[in-house]
Amino acid sequence: MSPKTAIVAEQAPAALGPYSAAIATGDLVFCSGQTPIVPATGQLAAGGVAEQTRQVLQNVSAVLEAAGLGLDDVVKTTVFLMDMADFAEMNAVYAEFFGAPFPARSTVQVAGLPVGASVEIEAVAVSR
Repeated sequence: MSPKTAIVAEQAPAALGPYSAAIATGDLVFCSGQTPIVPATGQLAAGGVAEQTRQVLQNVSAVLEAAGLGLDDVVKTTVFLMDMADFAEMNAVYAEFFGAPFPARSTVQVAGLPVGASVEIEAVAVSR
């Protein structure tokens, strides 16, 4: 048996390069960073950072669902923002998707993101 299994998420956007949407190994699932691409259209979600964050977390949720998990199983996220001035707006939407105990999280400002996105989020989840 392979020590890692690629997760294919039909309800999330296709990978933009040579990587898996997620990799499961042992009890852990490592989700690649999700951008605010709408799976049905392949286009960037319309609107600002709030709408983009909402789409990103819907995409993360779809990847986790393909692995048999959900957002409640997330133990760590990393949020990449184009502008830290968008932190409060991103944080408000983030709080709609995660409840206590909240996952550990890092948030960093970056110089650029794929497809002109304002936000990208990666996650690590554990099966219980």
